[in-house]
Amino acid sequence: MTANTLGQVAVREVMDIRQAAEYLGISSDTLYRYASEGFVPAFKLGNRWRFRKSLLDSWMDEKSGVTPSVALEDAVDATQKKPMGRAR
Repeated sequence: MTANTLGQVAVREVMDIRQAAEYLGISSDTLYRYASEGFVPAFKLGNRWRFRKSLLDSWMDEKSGVTPSVALEDAVDATQKKPMGRAR
C-alpha cells in the first residue's frame, strides 16, 4: 500500500497550491484567493504559487495564539499527566 492509500499525505517543505490546500484542509480556490490577497505566507515561482510548510506552520501558530517557543509537550509537566490505562 502507498501512503496515499492509507489516507496519509506526504508533506514536502515546498508545496504547490493543491498540496498546501490539502495540508490546510481548505479548497484550492480558497487558498489561491488567500495567497493573492497576502493573507497566507506564499511566494510565486514563475507564475505558480508555492508555500513553505514551515512558514504555514508558523502562520497557523500565530493565528491560533500558540507561542512558537513553547512546544506542546513542554507546556505540560510530565508529573501532572494522567497515567495511561492498559489496552484491552
